[in-house]
Amino acid sequence: MAQKPKLYYFNGRGKMESVRWLLGAAGVEFDEEFLETKEQYNKLIEVGSLLFQQVPLVEIDGMKIVQTRAILNYIAAKYNLYGKDMKDRLFIDMYVEGTTDLMLAVIPLPFQQGDAKAKQIDLIKNRAVNRYFPVYEKALQGQDFLVGKQLSIADVQLLEAILMVEEVHNDVLSHFPGLQAFKTRTSEIPTIKKFLQPGSKRKPMPDEKYVATVNKILFS
Repeated sequence: MAQKPKLYYFNGRGKMESVRWLLGAAGVEFDEEFLETKEQYNKLIEVGSLLFQQVPLVEIDGMKIVQTRAILNYIAAKYNLYGKDMKDRLFIDMYVEGTTDLMLAVIPLPFQQGDAKAKQIDLIKNRAVNRYFPVYEKALQGQDFLVGKQLSIADVQLLEAILMVEEVHNDVLSHFPGLQAFKTRTSEIPTIKKFLQPGSKRKPMPDEKYVATVNKILFS
């Protein structure tokens, strides 16, 4: 029996959360090792597990994979979430890069304070409403999925991005009925519905403990 994938990261969202989402959508069980000390992190570097001396790191199929996009692309291809041909993958990649850009604007929020945080929150809504969500709203006209006729990593990441932005601006979909329908429909896919339930390996919004741990390991 094949070993479960094993994820090495901090006990929080960050760049690993999209990996958790994708494995969850694929219905794949996985284990996690949370980095809580600088010694754990340094050991991974010393033994050569971190190619560029940074996480995320995923052990899967006998390999140690780093760099978020490489990890996600491998999982998407392995579990049939990457389209049927090169043309599908091209459009999937474009849509994924868009949602990634949007989520990368949200990820730093817990580390920000005061005016900087307020400006970032305004930026997130502006980018979501005026740059990214109109593209996905248009792409979903007359179809259930962003690319082709089956679920792909593009759909999984779009749902993840929507929920992340809604945590900051709960009315962000008010002018996007297509995305509202997409959110409802995609959230009912059995594997995703299970991942969204309490007690799953989906991580909550980062708290002060998560911020302190990351700062201690990476910047102290």
